[in-house]
Amino acid sequence: MTSNRSNTKGSDRANLLDRLAQSITWPRFIFALILIFFLTSILFPFYWMVSSSFKDYAEIGSREAVYIPGAFRLDAYRELFDPNHPNFWNFGSNILNSLKVAVPTAIIAVILSTLGAYAIARLRFRGKGFLLNGILLVYLFPGVMLIIPLFAMIARMGSTLGFGVQDNLPILIVTYLAQTLPVALYMLANYFRTIPAEIEQAALIDGCSRFGVIWRVTLPLSVPALVSVAIYTFMIAWNEFLYALVFLNSSAMFTMPIKISMIFNDPTPRLHVVMAASTVMTVPVVILFLALQRFLTEGLTAGGVKG
Repeated sequence: MTSNRSNTKGSDRANLLDRLAQSITWPRFIFALILIFFLTSILFPFYWMVSSSFKDYAEIGSREAVYIPGAFRLDAYRELFDPNHPNFWNFGSNILNSLKVAVPTAIIAVILSTLGAYAIARLRFRGKGFLLNGILLVYLFPGVMLIIPLFAMIARMGSTLGFGVQDNLPILIVTYLAQTLPVALYMLANYFRTIPAEIEQAALIDGCSRFGVIWRVTLPLSVPALVSVAIYTFMIAWNEFLYALVFLNSSAMFTMPIKISMIFNDPTPRLHVVMAASTVMTVPVVILFLALQRFLTEGLTAGGVKG
């Protein structure tokens, strides 16, 4: 009986190996190698950042790479969030500042770009093509070229209307909208053109106003584009460094990228704290993508007309 069972197991293993050998072809093998290479290139830097946040200074500054921390240390995170730590960085306030900037930027950008893109895609007026091309042309200019005239214009408006430009988060939101609105308008205008105009015309005949058509017909059919624009604008405001560096001077008003740069430039090397802060900054974006992935895929068929 024992010999029969061993023979059966041996034959099953041989059959499994034979099936694997038959299923693995050269194209599949090369594709698997390329896939493993790209996954490693994408995931390994993220793993290195997270693992380095749990290392001590000796491990992270060692000449030989330490791939796995010797212990699960939370010292770097205590420096960021524990008020009782001697090197407390008060990173929680910087997270709050980034949220105060990124969330309104995404919401306002979606609202304004929806109205503007719908007008470009559906309404007829003179200079519509010139307006759309001008919007795209503005986006082609790098942000470093626009920051000086934009700062001078906002500073003059501030002196005239009596508001401060420095350490003013709403002003920072306006500068982010200047960067994100052009491409958001262009993306949504092209998407709105793919929606059949007959559906909107039928809603207008049934008595809907133009805003009612946008709210009840266009927006449900545009969920993928709206989510993409929201994620795009949120990420720009969440990760932006240059404009925040120019418009923010007080440490209490710093967003996360500015505070991470400040920690990195500290006279005492604190690379593990930089990695911990970078992890805290990256994880919400990853969670956002995972949470909205369902809307990005299922939203393509959302809002269909039922007969």
